[in-house]
Amino acid sequence: MTKPEPVPDLQTLINDSAKLLHQNRPGEAVTILEPLYKRTPTQPDIAINLGSAYILQRKWDRAVRVLTKAADANPENAMIWVNLGAAHLGNIKTAGPRQQDRAIRAYERALHIAPDAPNVHYHLGLIYKERGELDRAIAFFQQALAVRATDDDARYWLDQLMTLNNAADRTDSHGNEPGDGAAQ
Repeated sequence: MTKPEPVPDLQTLINDSAKLLHQNRPGEAVTILEPLYKRTPTQPDIAINLGSAYILQRKWDRAVRVLTKAADANPENAMIWVNLGAAHLGNIKTAGPRQQDRAIRAYERALHIAPDAPNVHYHLGLIYKERGELDRAIAFFQQALAVRATDDDARYWLDQLMTLNNAADRTDSHGNEPGDGAAQ
């Protein structure tokens, strides 16, 4: 007679799902997490991992439902709010103003709880860049670099936007570049 395999404890299952997410295997993580979520829908780690899996699968609405319930039950958990911001935003290139506004609110809530939360300033910078609010975008990319000086993506966008702003500053009110022969 063979011994039955021991049932993994909750923390082991959560850790296993996190490993799957890091390996970009969200479908397998969902298989582990959905039954756990049905039993404990407001447990933060389960909600964060399940929400992340749905985000990776581009199932934004499912992620929003899971994370909203968790945020209501755990309003001081910054990571829930960070993931909820990502879920509300979805694909930044196709997100409309309403999605952007919801994402901004969630990200701002995360920063209220944890001012140095990783990647939040960067994501806010991206949203404002997409909106054409370059000064706000620049400020958030600068804050991202203050939180993590090695953030190459924030550095890239900050440099790009500063170059754009400097070019705009060199253009006079008539749209003439200095030295193009137009009357100054």
